[in-house]
Amino acid sequence: MSDKAPDAYRTISEAGEEAGLPPHVLRFWESKFAQLKPVKRAGGRRMYRRQDVQLLKGLRRLLYDDGYTIKGAQKYLREHGVASVAALAEPSTPSPDPAQEIKAAPVEPQAPVQADSAPVTHPSDAPQQAPRLSGSQIDLARSALSRLEKARARLTEVLEKTA
Repeated sequence: MSDKAPDAYRTISEAGEEAGLPPHVLRFWESKFAQLKPVKRAGGRRMYRRQDVQLLKGLRRLLYDDGYTIKGAQKYLREHGVASVAALAEPSTPSPDPAQEIKAAPVEPQAPVQADSAPVTHPSDAPQQAPRLSGSQIDLARSALSRLEKARARLTEVLEKTA
């Protein structure tokens, strides 16, 4: 994170670091999302405002966390506006399409497969050390878990239809 004031302009490197994206992705997204327009200084140097960084974070969430394609994110941006996408940058903001959320069935623990020669141990038997995760790592893990649960529910549904 930068030590700059919240309203200060950020270079492409600073904006990318704050949004968790490499600079080449920011340049590419400028060509795909007309709403992303950093100020260009003499010599073509890009300077990102606070709202540009928020938009980058929102787009990152749509594309990386929520699984949107570029076209899907463009459509979402057209339909909901820049402010809505920028609001997705906040970790407490719910997923964009709650109507499409699929509740996964509870996961039932499965018995481990027994090998003839080796004793089977359960992960809970090992000594537990609490990992130190940042808030963003926890958010990413929750998002990944949510996507896995949705995929499991879809797979279960398909398997039930074919059975």
